[in-house]
Amino acid sequence: MGKKVNPNIIRLGINKSWHSNWFAEKKKYAAFLHQDLVIRDFLMTTLKEAGIAKIYLERFPGKVVVNIYTAKPGVIIGRSGENIENLRLKLKERFKEQFEVNILEVEGINGSAKLVGESIAAQIVRRVPYRRAVKNALEKIQEEKKKIEGAKVLVSGRLNGAEIARSEYFVWGKIPLHTLRSDIDYELVKALTTYGIIGIKTWIYKGQLFKEEPMATRNPKSKPMSS
Repeated sequence: MGKKVNPNIIRLGINKSWHSNWFAEKKKYAAFLHQDLVIRDFLMTTLKEAGIAKIYLERFPGKVVVNIYTAKPGVIIGRSGENIENLRLKLKERFKEQFEVNILEVEGINGSAKLVGESIAAQIVRRVPYRRAVKNALEKIQEEKKKIEGAKVLVSGRLNGAEIARSEYFVWGKIPLHTLRSDIDYELVKALTTYGIIGIKTWIYKGQLFKEEPMATRNPKSKPMSS
């Protein structure tokens, strides 16, 4: 089961949080959900050079809070914060809502599955052999100062322009997908090449977030009452 489902989805409420955090009336739910998707697409297009890892949205009465995790905060903020103010005004004009935009820097670029996948995709688009691109990415992950215990990359499609599509795995370290307390970052990125779309799935394992309790603590057995 752990190898078939999205690692982020199966860990929601355990060690992952929802990217959209709000409550809404039933009649407004679909509109808010669609708006979240449009906001994310707008931000990813507008800030495509900023190395965005994740976007979290929160809704409050009269305000939408946008938390952007990026590898290049200076690109978004600009001098004296002028770029971020312009971004807030663009969001307000486009969606007719009040916005609060918070920029947070990603600790360790190679610890983000999305940024690693985008780096591989960019190299494949530039016609770098996919094996070289993936191996370079895995080498950088191993050199990352942040604690990373394993990584896996799956590349699928017409690799190197082959006539028949195929898939190829690259693994370093361990990826315990069945252990729900494992901190695993996962992302799917697509590379648009002249011979079709290449799918790049990336898993990064950063260790376990919770210590395993002794069996006696988890399942205490009641002692029989003495007569």
